[in-house]
Amino acid sequence: MSIIYMLLAVSVVVALIFFVAFILSVKDGQYDDVYTPSVRMLFEDELVKPDSEKESSVNKVKSN
Repeated sequence: MSIIYMLLAVSVVVALIFFVAFILSVKDGQYDDVYTPSVRMLFEDELVKPDSEKESSVNKVKSN
């Protein structure tokens, strides 16, 4: 039974180490996206439907 307590304690310590490593990497900017903003202007804009078409499509979905 004592081995279960030891394994539980070790797993909590390992989890805390991974959590601290994750927090430090987020603060250092490891997950910042530096590529997308530079190429965003190359992407085509999505077509935007007029409001009247949006409302009619929503009403069709609700009626079904």
